Amino acid sequence: MPVLSIIACGMFEDELTYVLSQDQELKQLILVDNRESMGLIRKLKSENCVLRTAPLDRVPMLLQSGHGSGFGLLTKPLMALPFFRKLHEDMKLKAGQKVTVVVNVLKLALHADLELLKSEVYRNIREMAAFSDGILIFYGSCGHALGKLDEDFADLGCPLYFMKDCSGETVEDCISAAFGGNDAYAEAMLTCRGTGAIYLTPMWVSSWGQMENEGKSSVDFDSKYLKDPKYCVAGKIDTGLGYDPDFHKNVREFACRFNMEVRKMKGSVEVAKRSYEHARKAVIGTPK
Repeated sequence: MPVLSIIACGMFEDELTYVLSQDQELKQLILVDNRESMGLIRKLKSENCVLRTAPLDRVPMLLQSGHGSGFGLLTKPLMALPFFRKLHEDMKLKAGQKVTVVVNVLKLALHADLELLKSEVYRNIREMAAFSDGILIFYGSCGHALGKLDEDFADLGCPLYFMKDCSGETVEDCISAAFGGNDAYAEAMLTCRGTGAIYLTPMWVSSWGQMENEGKSSVDFDSKYLKDPKYCVAGKIDTGLGYDPDFHKNVREFACRFNMEVRKMKGSVEVAKRSYEHARKAVIGTPK
């Protein structure tokens, strides 16, 4: 059974919940057991997803125990009947479309140090490649910190897949992905020309305060940066996902604290959906 691994930024928690809960052909769903995965686990369970958790070094053991089918219990006499032969063939065809997905969510705090972010993503790619038929990098290029993954892992032996927009470009960051791609992001910025804007997704606006309080924030999460008078618009990106019931409240509180006008903006889940489906189809065709 092919294995698709996903190395993900916590900012994509909602998008991951969406694509995984929509996949009706999962053989197994395994989440690496760490603090960063707790929110994703909670949201997936709210969508009635069946999943298992394990430390990263124990994931190969779960993968080995997850193979096998109960259809083998059918006896040979039953297999002689046309109905059971057809059922058997249908199950074989359906099994060929199934995939095991392993998700490893990394710390949001890594964005405070792009060199550390790069180091951690690279380390996890090397470790997960050993049991994966492909790895989907659920990150943008992140200020070019991850812009050379293809080149740096050309000899890995495990294909890498990326979050790409409809133009085939890897998205710049989580905000670009939420808008539907780099061009859509650029268009949104044009609409705010002359007024500085901070673009808010549910995970961004719910995480910035925690990150700052922990002293692990990047400039985007720094209240001194956010209080700059040039930033007067809080762009509320609506992707259509409703996993965070506090999104609207969090945006209002954020805008009030920094004296910004809330401006609704249309978002999309197409980048996440397209990228996941592309990687999924690719690994089905190339199982180890």
